[in-house]
Amino acid sequence: MTNNDILKKLRVALELKDSDIVDILKLADFRISKSELGAFFRREDHPKYMECGDQILRNFLNGLIIHMRGPKPPENKKTSK
Repeated sequence: MTNNDILKKLRVALELKDSDIVDILKLADFRISKSELGAFFRREDHPKYMECGDQILRNFLNGLIIHMRGPKPPENKKTSK
């Protein structure tokens, strides 16, 4: 199973639109356009098909965590007494 397949299956399972995926990637400080994203969902034999790299999938999963759970709360620093 390729990264493209994983991304496609998550998009369908979570009922995400392309704009939702772009927004989720922004949560992980990763910018991508809708047209670049669309290239991942094309068939492998299509001339404009692009392989989804590990970095893009990793950032999507990290953004998805933030999207589902919310941002990480700030850490409480212990003060010396």
